[in-house]
Amino acid sequence: MADNGEGSKGTGFRKFATPRIIGGIGIAAVVLWALTLIFGSSEAPQVVTDNTHISDRSTAVPTTSGTHAAAPAQVNPPHPSGTTATTGQIGSNMHATATDPEITTGHGAAATHETDTAHDAATDKGTDADHATDTHPTTAESTHGAPAQPEPSHDQPAASHDTGGHTAAVPETTEGHPLPDTNLHKPTPKGVAFVEAAIKPLQFELEERWWGWRPNDLIDLTDNVNMFQLGVLEVTRRTTVALAERIARTGSTDSFDENLEEAMNWFMVKATSFWFPSAESKYHDGLEELEKYLEKLKVGKATFYTRTDNLIPLLASFEDLMGSCDENLVKQTNEDGSPMSSFAVDNYFYYTKGVADAMATVLEAVHHDFLLTLESRHGTELLHHAIVSCQQAAALDPWIVLNSDLSSVFANHRANMAAPISHARFYLGQLIKTLST
Repeated sequence: MADNGEGSKGTGFRKFATPRIIGGIGIAAVVLWALTLIFGSSEAPQVVTDNTHISDRSTAVPTTSGTHAAAPAQVNPPHPSGTTATTGQIGSNMHATATDPEITTGHGAAATHETDTAHDAATDKGTDADHATDTHPTTAESTHGAPAQPEPSHDQPAASHDTGGHTAAVPETTEGHPLPDTNLHKPTPKGVAFVEAAIKPLQFELEERWWGWRPNDLIDLTDNVNMFQLGVLEVTRRTTVALAERIARTGSTDSFDENLEEAMNWFMVKATSFWFPSAESKYHDGLEELEKYLEKLKVGKATFYTRTDNLIPLLASFEDLMGSCDENLVKQTNEDGSPMSSFAVDNYFYYTKGVADAMATVLEAVHHDFLLTLESRHGTELLHHAIVSCQQAAALDPWIVLNSDLSSVFANHRANMAAPISHARFYLGQLIKTLST
């Protein structure tokens, strides 16, 4: 009897529980289905018309919690309406921020589109917090090839335009391209290289040579350097005179440039003058006057002419100076008939070395600034040979200058120097004839 009672109780419980369990399962299924319809629609993709692009980037976007979420790749299928549509519902504690997509329509132009991830709403404080989102637009060129506006850099000023609550930085460009810099690749005015070459040799002897200018020293201990500096000075003098009297003037009726005239006068001060005035101070003044002329030349306030009649007097002056050096290098006796002193031999050698060194620098500048004139008269090759000969003479640097017999096993350094000097003189003479015809 006990067993029948327990069996009847179990049967009654099953009859009571079974329909309620089945009903609960059904109600849960209906609730899950409804939630799926409500929240599943927010996952709908955005649609963009015409030119569609696939964004394969997974961009880290900052959230309110301080972490970064990876934005999945999205496919933008074509939309028949020709507009950009954003669908989806945002939950009560979620909001979505979308930047301004730049869309050009009507001619098949490209669209620049970006999407931002949703951010947690700051509902605890009762207000919505603004969130900064990283924007990485995908820019595509239109069928006409016009690029979209580039992002402004830190070095380029930008103008701010308020569009729909968002501020976009637009660089100062013309049709999408940066404005060109008019100062770039600006041609150097004629004469700048020539004046710089006229300044450089003497400036080195005054400012960079150890112990500075030496021909006016009270105690003469460096005879060779003294003579070298005198050779450099002579080339500087002749270059400045030709620049002031010929190259910077259109003709004999044109006025002198005041800075060149002053420089020409200061360089004529005696090289051995120690005081009232000192040679160094006046030579510095002369270089300063050349630099003032150079600055005027750069801004177009001075003249520099590259005609043949302006260049020939300079070359003729250099040829005369080379002829004097050549004679001192090959002569065996002095003007009074006395034999050549061993103390005079090295003086002639180093004086010529200074002349060749400074002249090579100036002739290289002549090749640069007078190139069109030389090419029109086929004189570039002759000038090149003259420059190479001067460089060969300037490169001679014996430990001791010897003046041995030309048939001796020992060197005659005067004769060694005379060979390239005579070649340079010859080529300058030929160049003068070529330019004169």
